[in-house]
Amino acid sequence: MNKTKELLITSFAMFSLFFGAGNLLLPPLLGYQAGENWFWVTFGFIITAVVIPIIGIYAHAKLQGTLYDFGKKVSPAFSYVYCVLIYFIVVAIPSPRTAAATHEIAIHPNFGSSPLLTSSIYFALVLVFVLNRSRILNVIGKYLTPFIVAILLLVIGIGLFTTDFTPNTSTVKAPIVNGILEGYQTFDAIAAVVVGAVIIISININIKASFQAKKELIKNSGLIAGFGLFIIYAGLISVGAYFGSDIDLNQNLSGDAQRATLLRGISIKALGAFGNAVLSIVIALACFTTAVGIVTGTADYFKGLIKNSQTVYVVTAVVASVFGVVVGQLNFNSIIVIALPVLLFIYPITIVLILLNAIPEKFASKNVFRVVVLVTFIFSIPDVLLFLSPSEKITEIMANIPFAKHSLGWVLPALISFGLLNFKNFTTKATSN
Repeated sequence: MNKTKELLITSFAMFSLFFGAGNLLLPPLLGYQAGENWFWVTFGFIITAVVIPIIGIYAHAKLQGTLYDFGKKVSPAFSYVYCVLIYFIVVAIPSPRTAAATHEIAIHPNFGSSPLLTSSIYFALVLVFVLNRSRILNVIGKYLTPFIVAILLLVIGIGLFTTDFTPNTSTVKAPIVNGILEGYQTFDAIAAVVVGAVIIISININIKASFQAKKELIKNSGLIAGFGLFIIYAGLISVGAYFGSDIDLNQNLSGDAQRATLLRGISIKALGAFGNAVLSIVIALACFTTAVGIVTGTADYFKGLIKNSQTVYVVTAVVASVFGVVVGQLNFNSIIVIALPVLLFIYPITIVLILLNAIPEKFASKNVFRVVVLVTFIFSIPDVLLFLSPSEKITEIMANIPFAKHSLGWVLPALISFGLLNFKNFTTKATSN
């Protein structure tokens, strides 16, 4: 296989492993709500749904290791706990969510089947792919992703070409912040640390090349996949802003019903009656490839944790698939509601670990890792507590923390602690010299 072909297949596979349920359903409604502010909401969304994830892939290429390597500078114990927590979260939330989205948009409207039947067949197929993991990159990269991308670009292109470019009235007060927080719901930063490991292991199995060549392949594939995500996200948000006004969106519908109705309406208006069938296929494929990546990554981790046992790999894959069947019966919006407090806690820590692993090591000593992660953890707690149990006391505390009202109270303390520690290290070295 030549280098160009390897690069394209790996890039397509990476894109598809990222691109799942939330990636399709969240942007159009976000654009619909943002209206004339769609550009700024896109800017915020891209930060957490594209930029941070691609930096995560870069960090994986640099480390050439597993998720464990992301947190080991804090401490081995922390890294083990973080890894187990991350893999539990992805198996419990984004993986089942792909089945829920597939059922609600692609299966139930066409066949009227039960969510149990859909999730059972869905995760049975996921398990087949996971147990044949050597073919994952090939099948996803060669066949599934190009089809998904082509259809989405067709929907976006026709949608924008046929609109009069009159956006909705914005209902979003802080578009950039709203975009950043909605980007959390894609799970793309978490996907980066999980999917990156899957890509590395798959490349090591399938591609014979030097360490440096593999590193460059992963970095370049990440950039191409990130550019693809940017184009699709920006396109779906803009189509929602400009084209959504032509679609009757009942405000009494639940969030997931609104997302599904809007996306289905856009597809039908762009591609006619055939659009609904096309949308069903695209959603099923996009969600399926993400679930495969999540279950494979989880099975890989526990396999490596317990003496590289293939039995552990198979058992983990089966357990993750069964869990997906059970949780996948919930509706998409319920899973989003469950996910939010978890994301407010784990996403800031994940972002900090990604950034610290990506920057030069001279700025990211063990002490910097430990302090910055601890500060991030402490300043993320009020966001979670306010969501779970709103109270005046927590509100008063958050009023004194910059950006806390936007659920970003951890950002400034993390930056300050990073800057102070590096300034101290710099002055210490200068004095000793």
